[in-house]
Amino acid sequence: MKRVVVTGGSGKAGRAVVSDLVEHGYDVVNVDVVPSPTTVAPFLRAELTDLGETIEALRGVETVVHLAAIPAPRIRTVERTFEINMLSTYNVFSAAALLGLERVVWASSETVLGLPFSRTFAASLLDPAATPGHQPRPDYVPIDEEHPLRPHSSYSLSKVLSEEMARQFARWTGIPFIGLRFSAIREPDEYRRAGFADAARNPHAGEWNVWGYVDARDVAQSCRLSLTADITGADVFIIAAGDTASERPNAELMAECFAGVPIRPGTGEHDTLLSVAKARRVLGYAPAYSWRELAAVGAGSSSADRDGR
Repeated sequence: MKRVVVTGGSGKAGRAVVSDLVEHGYDVVNVDVVPSPTTVAPFLRAELTDLGETIEALRGVETVVHLAAIPAPRIRTVERTFEINMLSTYNVFSAAALLGLERVVWASSETVLGLPFSRTFAASLLDPAATPGHQPRPDYVPIDEEHPLRPHSSYSLSKVLSEEMARQFARWTGIPFIGLRFSAIREPDEYRRAGFADAARNPHAGEWNVWGYVDARDVAQSCRLSLTADITGADVFIIAAGDTASERPNAELMAECFAGVPIRPGTGEHDTLLSVAKARRVLGYAPAYSWRELAAVGAGSSSADRDGR
């Protein structure tokens, strides 16, 4: 049985990843600064901005799934977001190298690809790169791993630089480093909320990430598959659902929000516009959950709108 540390195992993605790995026979330790509301794995408190604590947290395991981070812009100051995300990732990568771990799987982000594609979101990030009145646009859809990287915040910049850092650590050590560019992570109860349904009907509500999302259980699947995929060096993969989070067909969405941006041939009317073709091909990733099915199951439910973080 392989022993795995999941950093950030108490968060939205982390809880799903820890549960999935335990269910598949892994010996998991949740390393975080707060315990998880679930108790499926032992908890170890560690501050990953401290290299010594990070080394001790990873000692005795074969692999690490590094999810711990400030998870989005505007949660902390732009400077603190960059500092925490870069230093914690550097320490995890360094500890993995020093301890000779077999593999590192880590959370990058869809935002490295130029998101948010919205002048409102971009201007509100308050980073120097956010130009008020300018609406970023994708070069094409579905966006794939070859799309240019255009970070618009200190958060996305930290992820771009971490991808380069992963490539360098892989060159130094020979350890595989697998970066997963997660779309907006959703839990099942979110699909049944009025706010989610309203956004699905409003094209401009989801334009910022080309109507992308990913179920937390598919995040868990992608992490588990990355632990055993035949990969050398460093690589990155977009991880999204198989469909968009919009009721409108893709041709209508693009015409209204991104007129002139080409839609690649073979794209279905509700297919994801964040391509998971590479993840399917290399990892064996197969997104299993769609908001459409789960929202239909909960149709007519009177459950209250709750905070899903």
